[in-house]
Amino acid sequence: MTEPTTGPTTLSLGGPDSAASRYDVLVGPGIVDRLPGLVGPAARRVAVIHPRMLTGMGQWVREFLAEHGYAAHAIEVPDGEAAKDASVASFCWQVLGRNGFTRSDVVVTVGGGATTDMGGFVAATWLRGVRVVHMPTTLLAMVDAAVGGKTGINTGEGKNLVGSFHEPAGVLCDLAVLQSLPREELVSGMAEVVKCGFIADPTILEIVERSPETALTVGTPELRELVERAIRVKIDVVSWDLKETGGTGGHPGREALNYGHTLAHAIERAEGYRFRHGAAVSIGMVFVAELARLAGRLDDATAERHRAVLASVGLPTSYAGAGWPELLATMRIDKKTRGDLLRFLVLDGLARPAVLEGPDEQLLEQAFRSVSG
Repeated sequence: MTEPTTGPTTLSLGGPDSAASRYDVLVGPGIVDRLPGLVGPAARRVAVIHPRMLTGMGQWVREFLAEHGYAAHAIEVPDGEAAKDASVASFCWQVLGRNGFTRSDVVVTVGGGATTDMGGFVAATWLRGVRVVHMPTTLLAMVDAAVGGKTGINTGEGKNLVGSFHEPAGVLCDLAVLQSLPREELVSGMAEVVKCGFIADPTILEIVERSPETALTVGTPELRELVERAIRVKIDVVSWDLKETGGTGGHPGREALNYGHTLAHAIERAEGYRFRHGAAVSIGMVFVAELARLAGRLDDATAERHRAVLASVGLPTSYAGAGWPELLATMRIDKKTRGDLLRFLVLDGLARPAVLEGPDEQLLEQAFRSVSG
């Protein structure tokens, strides 16, 4: 672990006038030394949940916390979406039980979005809720999964259908850990960053468009700004719509963060969760942009901008896997569906998210043809 070269940026979520509890998201390079401060003095035991591929980092964090006086235990879980299974959650509960974890103790997750989703769910359900601190190690997890309090595991019927809202006590985004990521992981994470540009902060799109390669280079001011801007978008939405109950003034609230995700989750399930989440979201965004254009909600230029920006950072804009009937059947049990009505997050213009409810199935299929290849 490197020493900090600059101080971390502290982004705070929640507060007295917010639907969310207050906690800090720390962003910067080489800031792992701030972890004990997020765990806090009240805890005696800490469980460090990490995927198998990060055993070395997980053990390092366990030892680091032990040096600071905690009884720290490492819990290794499968890599990727395989961790988000009821049997894995049960194994984690057993470890917590055997080691006497109480309500004052803490879970720390070290890993990508699947680890934060599953580890957050374990924390939410152990003794009806213990504190959790997330240390995301991927770009995607930093800007999406680790912030906002959504937790979940998968079932045979779909992704994240079992879960709860459980806000973390803190999030530590050490940008130095991104140096070890394969390029394809950075590219995948950029999909969620670009999403935030389309739904709320067009400056994100401008930064990417000026220099896509710089945006994907760890250590550049541009990547740090993109991470911070994307987190701010999520904080702004979550702060006043924590549990996705709806926005005000025509804004869909937290649902806006699901832009592109309805088709994305169907693709992930069809591909047995071997398809990268960011790649699926990229295709999903192109799909809903075309859907909005066909429905007369979005102008041609903004719809085409989706393809251009996403392709510039190496993300896919078409899909040649499962057929439309299979994907449509999966989308019908998506969490945004109400009764028999499919709901899609669309744009009525740049940074103007809205809901399109019950679109004509012929329109849906026509939009899908634009991404099938």
